[in-house]
Amino acid sequence: MRTRIGTRLILGAGLATALVIGGMAVAVLRTHGAQLMAERTRSADQLSETIKSSTHFDMMENRRENLHRQIRAVGGLQEQGIRKVRVFNKEGRVMFSSAGEEIGTSLDIKGEACYVCHAEGRPLERLEIQARARTFRAPDGTRVLGLINPIPNEPSCYTAACHAHSPKQSLLGVLDVNVSLAEVDEEIARSRAVIAGSAVLAILAGSFILWWLNRRLVVRPVKALVAGTKRVGEGDLATTIPVSGRHELGQLAGAFNAMTQRLAETQRQLTQADKLASVGRLAAGVAHEINNPLTGVLSYASLLRKRLTDDASACEDLDVIVRETVRCRGIIRDLLDFARPAAPARKTMDLNEVVRRAVSVVMVQLSLNHVDLSLDLAEDLPTVHADANQIQQVVVNLLLNAADAIGGGGGRIRAITQSATAGSIEFLLEDSGRGIPAEDLPRIFEPFFTTKGNQGTGLGLAVSWGIVEAHGGTLEVQSEQGQGTRFTLRLPTSPDAPGLSPSPSIPSPS
Repeated sequence: MRTRIGTRLILGAGLATALVIGGMAVAVLRTHGAQLMAERTRSADQLSETIKSSTHFDMMENRRENLHRQIRAVGGLQEQGIRKVRVFNKEGRVMFSSAGEEIGTSLDIKGEACYVCHAEGRPLERLEIQARARTFRAPDGTRVLGLINPIPNEPSCYTAACHAHSPKQSLLGVLDVNVSLAEVDEEIARSRAVIAGSAVLAILAGSFILWWLNRRLVVRPVKALVAGTKRVGEGDLATTIPVSGRHELGQLAGAFNAMTQRLAETQRQLTQADKLASVGRLAAGVAHEINNPLTGVLSYASLLRKRLTDDASACEDLDVIVRETVRCRGIIRDLLDFARPAAPARKTMDLNEVVRRAVSVVMVQLSLNHVDLSLDLAEDLPTVHADANQIQQVVVNLLLNAADAIGGGGGRIRAITQSATAGSIEFLLEDSGRGIPAEDLPRIFEPFFTTKGNQGTGLGLAVSWGIVEAHGGTLEVQSEQGQGTRFTLRLPTSPDAPGLSPSPSIPSPS
């Protein structure tokens, strides 16, 4: 049978609380009972001292009748708890008693009333009050406190003319006072009931508080975590758990929410990657199938253009066909480059020379757009082990994108090469174009995403990113709308160096 952790916690804490409170209750009851007994013993001792004082002169003058009368009078105060008063000599013979039938009888010196004095074989002259007290059960079942009080042989006794005792005799007799403990037992019973009731209430109250705290701080958060975990296991990655506080379970709920968000993002990226892979395979197939008939269209259009030199209208139409066919062939080439990127043919290359060749390719288009290009190429730049043609394709794409961002109104482009830290070199391209909106920055390396409208395919930066990643480098972008854009291409200088970009994820804007 499964037991909840909260139930175990409550049972354990409740048992510990019960043991602690029960132990305290027993200790309090014992202490209270001992205090009541000590108080009752002191009262009995004071009573015996009072009786000794009041009968002192009657004993000295041997007025036995007065002694009998006083002892019977004191012994008759049963409403005050006095059960019996008696005097017996050192041999144990009862000389005076409030119970007349005991007079003249002898007690066993080994009995309860005499043993404390005769335990050593001789009477003790002085005993502490606790040693002179005893408790026993009366025939009616009531507990009784018996207190003996020795009657010493004083000088007034052994020098008296009436019945002088020997000076060698230290003890004349013993006064025995029996007091009922019924009131003490009733008080102890009441205290036991009150303390037991208080202990039970304290245990119940403590258990209820523990139950409430456990339900609020443990059961509910754990239940929410279990339910959330089950929903995540069923595939619901949008599950969130309310953070109930700043304690450990609240931190666990926050970590759970962060985990589900990361899982959802990872799932989204995997789904996107799968879609892109499917699109890539589809694009490769379509491009391959279209490329052959497109080549035929381009060949026949070019041939007709050469034959119809006298028909100006037909020539213009054929020029449009040729131009658009060439454009389609470029798009197909980009699709093939994206879908089936070729492995880089790595050789030692000079990045400055690659940049100069790329600039020569696009210089005409830059001049038509009135773009001022400045080169700031570092001297003694370390060589890199890379595919020069692929890196040139990346630089050309970046230059063309910068020219498109500037538009026909003119602007500035600055190309920079420099050494970077961690054994790498950098190519920086800065333009004064319109910039990229902040919401578009995370997506600019996604395939088919473009900010050029119908003028772009959205594959240039995606292909560039794949080339750079294949070389173990990074391609980053910084841009602010209206303030221009800066791309940073970073390549490792050592052919055996690990990739500078440990993850193929799309970089965030700096």
